[in-house]
Amino acid sequence: MLISISEVLETPVSTLLGETIAEPKRNDLKAISEKLEVINLQLAKKAAAKRKMLQWLFIFIACGIVIIFAALLVLNSPYLGWDYSDPELAVAGVIYHAAEWLFVRLAPIILIGAIAGIFLTRKKD
Repeated sequence: MLISISEVLETPVSTLLGETIAEPKRNDLKAISEKLEVINLQLAKKAAAKRKMLQWLFIFIACGIVIIFAALLVLNSPYLGWDYSDPELAVAGVIYHAAEWLFVRLAPIILIGAIAGIFLTRKKD
């Protein structure tokens, strides 16, 4: 029963019995250095995981831009042949053209940034 009580109270059984047994003290500097080593390892693993996640994000962004460029090349601006006398089709054509225009203007900048991000986040041995 004393063991259960000591576990609940998080105290040694000897303290519950009133005994004063001096526990041998470890070298404080050694204990601190061991704790710091564990923390340093945890921080290094977290930084490596973050770096790897960022690198994969940049890879997916670059691949996505290349795929969208290829799709736009294959589609070859289908809105150019649409009949714009229908107002709804005219609005859709303008939206399609604006999206394509913005993508073609912004995608090269984003692609260059993604490629630079891939190289900057690679593992340096």
